Amino acid sequence: MSDKYNKKDWYSMSDSAVLRELGSFIKETRLKKNYTQSDLAEKAGMHRVSLSEFEQGLRGSLTAFIQLLRALNELETLDVFIRSADISPLEMAKLEAKKRKRASVIRPKKMSYRKKTLLTPKTKNKKQ
Repeated sequence: MSDKYNKKDWYSMSDSAVLRELGSFIKETRLKKNYTQSDLAEKAGMHRVSLSEFEQGLRGSLTAFIQLLRALNELETLDVFIRSADISPLEMAKLEAKKRKRASVIRPKKMSYRKKTLLTPKTKNKKQ
């Protein structure tokens, strides 16, 4: 089954239960990558006992979680927190208007040539 069917009800969980879930995630990932607690703790820059307590959900902090994710090369797990900024069409138009416009090239005006008037035979008679 996919993860979409195994969703947890995070809202009904206590803070300590959430911490246990985070610890469980770290432990599962550590085991998949075949790290011992000592290896991971050293790589994360923490004591092995601190890692053990984190995995059990007894103690933990956001800093420790990030250190462990970094040591496991799993920082992309945090991508779920990235929100795309939805810009309304009106705001987009305002941003486009503020952009620097391309400078126009000044071109010399084309010289207009006067059309030569053709003299018709009647005009020739009048001038003569």
